[in-house]
Amino acid sequence: MKTKTLPTTNSMSRSLLRRGLLLISLILTWFALSPAAPAVTPPPDGGYPGNNTAEGQDALFSLTTGLDNTANGFQALFNNTFGSANTATGSSALYSNTTGNDNTATGRLALYSNTTGGLNTATGDSALFFNTTGNNNTATGDFALSLNTTGDDNTATGGEALASNTTGSNNTATGDLALGFNTTGSGNTASGCTALFFNYTGSNNTATGVGALFGCSGGECGPFKSITNARQFRAGISHARARRTLDTRRADLEKRP
Repeated sequence: MKTKTLPTTNSMSRSLLRRGLLLISLILTWFALSPAAPAVTPPPDGGYPGNNTAEGQDALFSLTTGLDNTANGFQALFNNTFGSANTATGSSALYSNTTGNDNTATGRLALYSNTTGGLNTATGDSALFFNTTGNNNTATGDFALSLNTTGDDNTATGGEALASNTTGSNNTATGDLALGFNTTGSGNTASGCTALFFNYTGSNNTATGVGALFGCSGGECGPFKSITNARQFRAGISHARARRTLDTRRADLEKRP
């Protein structure tokens, strides 16, 4: 007598195989649909449409269509609407900018009043503070070019360098207080602390060295030619310090709504 064995073992094997394949398919589908893990933890935030980045209370508050802006700090780039490719780092940096492009402001109140000016670089507390429509200016140092409004193509390197310049253009000041009182003079080059310090409206002057042409305001005069000039130098330093204090207070008032 022959005995027939039922194929129960093979049927069970095939059933387990099908279940295993289904489970693998479900796992692969889950991985495909799950969000990608961030590269850093916690993930960076502050990203907005148009490649804009904002970090800080009311940063880029008024933005509409501007592109590629970066605002870091309290009310940085607060009024910017259409301006693009601006970078503001510091409390109220580039606060008033609306449509200006390609500006870089680093420091509290840097380029605070700029509205439509472009290609400006301000590094330092209140650097280029009053600049509104001036272009291609570079200010490095606290209060450098702080009173500039519409002057173009100026370069100031040093604390309060070209601090009083308003509409003068194509000036280069290197050193603390260099061309400190220049207002509308253009085409001047001053290299050294307090060089051409008292020049107001004179143009196309070149002074090299500490205190060079310190008392010159239009004519040709050298530093420390007399005791009176030396006293004038010391008085000028004290006046500049007092002026910086006043400018700081004025800037704080301008910052308030």
